[in-house]
Amino acid sequence: MQFTAGSAIRFGWETFKKRPWFFVGATIVIFVAYAIVGGITNAIDVMLGASTDEPSLIGGLVNLALSTFVGMGAMAFFIASHDNPETVDLSALWHPQPFWKFLGTSILVGLAIAIGFVLLVVPGIIAAIFFMFSTVIVIDRNLGPIEAMKESMRIGRGYRWSLLGLLALLALIVIAGMLALFVGLLVAVPVTTLAFIHAYRVLSGTDGRTPLPVDAKLAA
Repeated sequence: MQFTAGSAIRFGWETFKKRPWFFVGATIVIFVAYAIVGGITNAIDVMLGASTDEPSLIGGLVNLALSTFVGMGAMAFFIASHDNPETVDLSALWHPQPFWKFLGTSILVGLAIAIGFVLLVVPGIIAAIFFMFSTVIVIDRNLGPIEAMKESMRIGRGYRWSLLGLLALLALIVIAGMLALFVGLLVAVPVTTLAFIHAYRVLSGTDGRTPLPVDAKLAA
């Protein structure tokens, strides 16, 4: 099956339309969870005499840990939503494992992208494309950070320009959602995340279809 950015976005939209209010509700739950994390962190900083401009170390660590749990749950939920949109429920948002692998992968990918942007931006964009599926792979396959990053590079080989186009389109959709008084994010977030997961599933050959042949990748 030939991968294109447009086909991934169409899949995200069509899947969203199957249960629109459910996906909007799930997105609200995710937003509320992040807001609660922020509230807990701020409370810790206030108790320790810190501020938003100069947060405490303990508050920062608590924020990192809790945000990681929320991120893992969101990722697991949208993977399940991609695979079984008609039957997935909110319980899929609870996915506390593998915490350390997910956290380690997030940190390494973040560092790679940050260092790349320091080196004249372009290397940062390249790193973002290379490692874009790393955290998905950790949740989906329980791989470690290095293995997940290597696998992300492997499955995207031959599709770098298509993936760059996908990231650009997903960013535009999210920006459009933000401009719509942020209410649009309740649609933009599930649509773009489902499209992202679909791109991963197609390129990795784990979407129930025949994996992409090598010659098709090279021709892309």
